[in-house]
Amino acid sequence: MTDFSTMTVDEFTALQGSACTVASVQPQIELTLIEVQRLSSGLREGGAVSLLWQGPGEPALPQATYALTHETHGAQELFLVPVARVDAGYQYEAIFT
Repeated sequence: MTDFSTMTVDEFTALQGSACTVASVQPQIELTLIEVQRLSSGLREGGAVSLLWQGPGEPALPQATYALTHETHGAQELFLVPVARVDAGYQYEAIFT
């Protein structure tokens, strides 16, 4: 299991299209990683990165830290910010700097 906070942009890009279960809300929902974007500056060894996640239309998640479970990377905690409402549901961003 690799902690998301130590992963590189390339490692996140390999996960694009995969899903995490948000275990800290009921009913549990899935978020799919739809976009990985390298950011220009950051202090992390793996480089600064923005992750865009697609979720369902309901429930809408407020900005908060959530316990997620990924099939191959196990339990993770991510601070998610809702950034858009699209036809498919809500989109959330997590940034690692």
